[in-house]
Amino acid sequence: MDNWQTVCDVKDIAPNVGVCALINGQQIAIFNYQRAGALYAISNYDPIGKAQVLSRGIVGCYEGVPVVASPLYKQHFNLISGLCVEEPQYSVKTHPVRLLDGVVQVQVAEAIAA
Repeated sequence: MDNWQTVCDVKDIAPNVGVCALINGQQIAIFNYQRAGALYAISNYDPIGKAQVLSRGIVGCYEGVPVVASPLYKQHFNLISGLCVEEPQYSVKTHPVRLLDGVVQVQVAEAIAA
């Protein structure tokens, strides 16, 4: 899998805020986390609240790890591993993300037909 999808210019993502992109039929939340100086991409789907909302969550740090707090019930999802901090039986998929010449690109597997 080497198909990187261009999402936007890095300047289009405000610091410490998430955006949502539809890539290969999947909603992906992308975060420009300034404290870590890194970009993160995870599934936008909150498995606890059962809604596509994680891109609207609050980005922060929990015990030295970058996280996003779901806007629904405030559980924290680790932006590196995807695991829920409070309820580790839940997790979200993480995706490779890179910055190439000022452009944000995400690598997402092809959608599986039902």
